[in-house]
Amino acid sequence: MLIGLTYDLRNEYLASGFGEEETAEFDRPETIAAIEAALQELGHRTERIGNAKQLLKRLARGRRWDLVFNIAEGLHGISREAQVPTLLDLYDIPYTFSDPLVLCLALHKGLTKVLLRAAGIPTPAFAIVEQAEDIRQIKLPFPLFVKPVAEGTSKGISAASKVTDRRSLSAICRSQLQRFHQPVLVECFLPGREFTVGITGTGREAEVLGTMEILLLPQAEAEVYSYHNKENYKELVRYRRVRPEEEPLIGRVEEIALQAWRALGCRDGGRVDIRCDALGEPNFMELNPLPGLHPENSDLPIICGFVGISYVELIERVLRSACKRLPAKASATATV
Repeated sequence: MLIGLTYDLRNEYLASGFGEEETAEFDRPETIAAIEAALQELGHRTERIGNAKQLLKRLARGRRWDLVFNIAEGLHGISREAQVPTLLDLYDIPYTFSDPLVLCLALHKGLTKVLLRAAGIPTPAFAIVEQAEDIRQIKLPFPLFVKPVAEGTSKGISAASKVTDRRSLSAICRSQLQRFHQPVLVECFLPGREFTVGITGTGREAEVLGTMEILLLPQAEAEVYSYHNKENYKELVRYRRVRPEEEPLIGRVEEIALQAWRALGCRDGGRVDIRCDALGEPNFMELNPLPGLHPENSDLPIICGFVGISYVELIERVLRSACKRLPAKASATATV
């Protein structure tokens, strides 16, 4: 197959004047090179496309692909991750990972929690602050945790995100409203262990690849997997593989993750973040249906490394899942 690659390169945005934190979710050249090399090893031809605007220009010129391997995050708005898939849907071009509806929903952490709570999946009580006046209406018990409603890579999360009084709550909510120009999610703080679960596949065929626990080292910002801790994970964080056959809790963690993945309709591959409450019960935190794929630094490839799945095999699993959505004629001739 001819497979196009869509992505946002961090160095291009930095060169255009955007800041380090603004571009934290975007990819490095070595990530694109690794994906392309894996696809070529699997026998496919590849073509680098770039971001949504670059995709639009090629589509307007009549360029087409059998499939697009999409990891573009987008730059502006809560629907930014859906921009590339929306264009591809418009031109009836298949692509990897989730559709626009799922990407919009999953990026809005509050709406994700509303849906999953209705599905019976445990998640901490929360409130959404859309303007400063909403802060005084919050009746949740302290301590609370505050973060932007639609950011990734722990952007906006620091030690100050955990608040223990109303004055601190008001200060950080106002700060984040002004800084990120989007609603703020306020939820009951989960003090227990934190895990991230890797998943590939779609619907009933989705399966857990493995789970790792996130352990903050003494010199890290305490209690929160913050932007600072994540950016400096090699010095501040330790990742540990955990197994359901060795610890019953992990079985429950993986069950909740898989339920959340299927309830939202996620496709092909991604991650689900789980954290335990004061009683040790696992709760859904966030879901990433458009996972980072840096072969060494991203969580999903790290999980795969723990369980003996090579990078090429991870890309193959994602591709195999996506190819099931190809038109019947193309699917019959596609090799993964």
